[in-house]
Amino acid sequence: MFALLGVVTLVVVAGEPWVLPAAAGGTSLNPPENVEVDIVDETFTLRWNRSLGPAGNTTFSADYQIPGTMDNWIELPGCQYIAGTKCDFSSLKINVYEKIKLRIRAEEGNRTSPWHELDEFIPFQKAQIGPPKVHLEAEDKAITINLSPPGAVNSVMWDLDSLNFVYSVVIWNTSAGGQKKMETFYPKIKVRHLSPETTYCVKVKATLPLQGNFATYGPTQCVSTTVENELPPPENVHVVSEKQAFVLKWDYTRENVTFQAQWLHAYLKKLPGSNSGKWTQVPNCDRVRAARCVLPRDTFQKGIYFVRVQAASGNATSPWSEEKKFDADRQTAIAPPAVTVKPVNSSSLRVYLGSQNESVFQHHALTYEILFWENTSNAERKMVEKRTDFTILGLKLLTVYCVKARALLEDGVWSRASGFSDPVCEKTKPGPAPRPWFTGGVIAAIAVPLVLGAVAVLGKLISYVCFPSSKPPSTIDECFPEQPLKNLLLSASEEHTERCFIVEDIDTVSAEETDQTDQDHRTYSSQTSQDSGHYSNEDESSGGSVSMGLGRPEPGSGPHAEWPECAQLTRGPEPLASAGMSRDLLVGEETSFHGGPESTGKHITCLQMKSQESGTGLPQPFHV
Repeated sequence: MFALLGVVTLVVVAGEPWVLPAAAGGTSLNPPENVEVDIVDETFTLRWNRSLGPAGNTTFSADYQIPGTMDNWIELPGCQYIAGTKCDFSSLKINVYEKIKLRIRAEEGNRTSPWHELDEFIPFQKAQIGPPKVHLEAEDKAITINLSPPGAVNSVMWDLDSLNFVYSVVIWNTSAGGQKKMETFYPKIKVRHLSPETTYCVKVKATLPLQGNFATYGPTQCVSTTVENELPPPENVHVVSEKQAFVLKWDYTRENVTFQAQWLHAYLKKLPGSNSGKWTQVPNCDRVRAARCVLPRDTFQKGIYFVRVQAASGNATSPWSEEKKFDADRQTAIAPPAVTVKPVNSSSLRVYLGSQNESVFQHHALTYEILFWENTSNAERKMVEKRTDFTILGLKLLTVYCVKARALLEDGVWSRASGFSDPVCEKTKPGPAPRPWFTGGVIAAIAVPLVLGAVAVLGKLISYVCFPSSKPPSTIDECFPEQPLKNLLLSASEEHTERCFIVEDIDTVSAEETDQTDQDHRTYSSQTSQDSGHYSNEDESSGGSVSMGLGRPEPGSGPHAEWPECAQLTRGPEPLASAGMSRDLLVGEETSFHGGPESTGKHITCLQMKSQESGTGLPQPFHV
């Protein structure tokens, strides 16, 4: 009971792992120090240091635990009763991407130390990348370095990353010094342009750039190049695209030689091991004398390939050329777009761009450069569109325009441009027909003023011809101030006169009175309706037998002495009113009106007369 209480006190106060005493009066051991876990590839090693004190017969044992999966501790295989300061537990079958915990203690007889626990860790993150396996093959001017991924075959640690290694290679000439560094994704690399019969040394390390695991260089290996070969390998091997076909070209300085070419899928080069038996002969490119071969399109449709060329003369063959990689998709030239143009209206054309054939770029975001110009001009206008259906605006009506376009791919290393398509020409439409109401409005706006103007001019002409003015020009007044002379100058058509008579109601005035003297009658000239309103009672025609006039009676001649003269009558109501008249004188063949109270029994009769010379004068209205 007290022993148990002592144990509880130890745990609470000291806070250290506890162990049961081996025997009454026994002493406990110190736990190991500086405990670490080293993982290189699939090799798991647990290291520690002994605590101070006599070594004796102390051994060490370790346990492991998988947090979240198992709560109990299990003996760590390969790490039980170890007399040294390290143990290898590579035989433990665990998931290298899951957390694990380790602990270790010292043991001596029945005595044990407290457990030393390590923080939990993930084996893959803690693992270091070991050096790859290296195999060297020498040629006269090149060394082929064959690499195998770090770890064992079917490595548990690097199984998912065996194709993601990047190999850093360092090579140097042992006699001349100086290092040459390079990196490659492929487990086989050929270092060229070396000197024959020379020793070169190589060291390599493998890394996983995305993981950041620590890596170290492997041991140095050396090899000597051979004697120079009789035939050098072809140089400057490359693939170009010509008219939708791939052409393999190379350079060679020797004559009377033949060539052969081989190809290999790029993914095969990433597989470890030798790939010499995986190369395939290029069709129609065996024993050719020209330094070029056409690669069949059906063979190299899509994907990434490697090609190489070898020269031969008789039984002698050259080393293989440098293995040249080419991407069929990226190497494919962009075909010019197919252009279709349709007129929309008098000022625009609709342009449609399409692919001439199924292309690897049909799903890429292409940009199109369009040039268009008038058929009769060389002045080109440029526009850039991302759409394949667009409209060109601001054109002239009934004008032929030509359009051509090319496709542009702007995607970093994929950037390229096609050639321009053949020009396509189309004529814009005529302008729209004017609407009826608009046409009518325009015609009316133009015609109405013209018609009104013509009517006004015609009216003035008719008025001038048919109704000429009876008033003579002012020059006649100046030259002929006397009224009789003026009348002589008036034309016959203007002598439209009227005669007025004073008639008594009781006693009829006879037209044959001749006893009156010339002083009892005053002659007044009758004018047209445009004159001053004075009228003559004198017969204008020659030989007239009747002459009746309006005269002022002599003083004291009777009740008619106050009757006004006809010469005092004018056109308008005011003179009539002043003369005591009750209304206007109306125009007619014979018009009568009566005066006021003082003129009772009398009336004035005015007759419109026609010109005796013309005989056809028109009656003209007048006011008295």
